[in-house]
Amino acid sequence: MFMRPSELEGKNVIETGGRILGTVSGIEFDLSSWKVTHLKVQLSYDSVESLGYKRPRLGRVEIKVPVDVVKAVSDVITIDKSIKDLRRPT
Repeated sequence: MFMRPSELEGKNVIETGGRILGTVSGIEFDLSSWKVTHLKVQLSYDSVESLGYKRPRLGRVEIKVPVDVVKAVSDVITIDKSIKDLRRPT
């Protein structure tokens, strides 16, 4: 199955606990292999704090999620990681 990057953008990303991590804002790929390596995810406000980031006054927090943790892509993208697994080390 093939998808255009534009078809992924704006899809909600759901972690293993069923919470919305955020929405896809872009992709990254390896120029040598032309394979997608990461999804850029713009975090929801709840996820920003749960992951240990400070909520910015302007703009949003964006993280990169490796594509090897993606379980399924449909109306939403589910990943095989929880908020706890993705949390920033303190």
